[in-house]
Amino acid sequence: MPLRFEVLARYNRARAAQLTLPHFVCQTPLFMPVGTQGTIKGLATDQLEEIGCQIILGNTYHLALRPTSELIDDMGGLHKFMNWPRAMLTDSGGFQMVSLLHLADITEKGVTFQSPVDGKPMLLTPEESIQIQNRIGADIIMALDDVVKTTITGPRIEEAMYRTLRWIDRCIAAHTRPNEQNLFGIVQGGLDPVLRDICVRGLVERNLPGYAIGGLAGGESKDSFWRVVAQCTAALPEDKPRYVMGVGYPLDIVVCSALGADMYDCVYPTRTARFGTALIPEGVLKLKHKAMTEDTRPIDPTCACMVCKKYTRAYIHCLVTKDAMGSQLLSYHNLYYMLKFPKGDVPEWVCNAMEVAGIDISSCCTFSSSKDSD
Repeated sequence: MPLRFEVLARYNRARAAQLTLPHFVCQTPLFMPVGTQGTIKGLATDQLEEIGCQIILGNTYHLALRPTSELIDDMGGLHKFMNWPRAMLTDSGGFQMVSLLHLADITEKGVTFQSPVDGKPMLLTPEESIQIQNRIGADIIMALDDVVKTTITGPRIEEAMYRTLRWIDRCIAAHTRPNEQNLFGIVQGGLDPVLRDICVRGLVERNLPGYAIGGLAGGESKDSFWRVVAQCTAALPEDKPRYVMGVGYPLDIVVCSALGADMYDCVYPTRTARFGTALIPEGVLKLKHKAMTEDTRPIDPTCACMVCKKYTRAYIHCLVTKDAMGSQLLSYHNLYYMLKFPKGDVPEWVCNAMEVAGIDISSCCTFSSSKDSD
């Protein structure tokens, strides 16, 4: 198994660990920026190293469409293709079942997508997903799962969970590079504790290198969100990494880490940057706002990133309304902020989650805040 996971310190359910992968030795908890097609928009790979990025996430579905996994393989794998020396994770393409549902048809065989590039049908089976990821060459590859929104109820949730368990065996059988790449399984089951428990036990029986908690961050309440994370982290093995998929709000990451999770990914920091918004300890700062026109302060006076050291809010305000450099500077700052695990206000739902995690922060809680505030 090309992965070693060593827990270095604990505080109740929270843990700090060293995750050794073929291309890099990572320190967890960690956040993974999303580079959908082999790039973090607006940032060069040396800048990502500079701010402490350890793992980049690539999207199997989009990379298979363009530039194609065959081309990436011919170029020596995605690490070499994009000149990234550290670790990489590729998702399975399963999330596109939700995000591109109007283009997809899901059956036991797999998922048939209508390509957004040329309109042609594209069948993604568990076997094909793994074959694509084997060609791409990431350190961690994800099993294809049947993804449904957590806001959906009824028999579809159970169907998706059991199909995810059937598909994991097909993914394991198709995996041709187990000594070079780590296959993670994904826990599904919606908000149903019984289904989540069945899925966890089924995946743990397969003794995989690591496990992900999927199907969250899709519109469910924060109270439901943290309870699913708490249930799954409590049941997953202590000696394997735990990855909560699609989670990118700073407060969510802190809560999940307290509950024993290790890895996270989301487009949020870079996507919000492209809309002219910076992440700060107090929440967000909208640089397009007229009030920024003559503001000579940095984005965040407490931040040590290059952007906050060199540029004013007024300068970035001028850029975000006219020039791509504005979103690049904000992407740099936002990822730096995320990779440092920042602090912020604490609403009541966080206090409830921390109580389960065995951490008393009641003196910090702001009970007047919305229970579902980010």
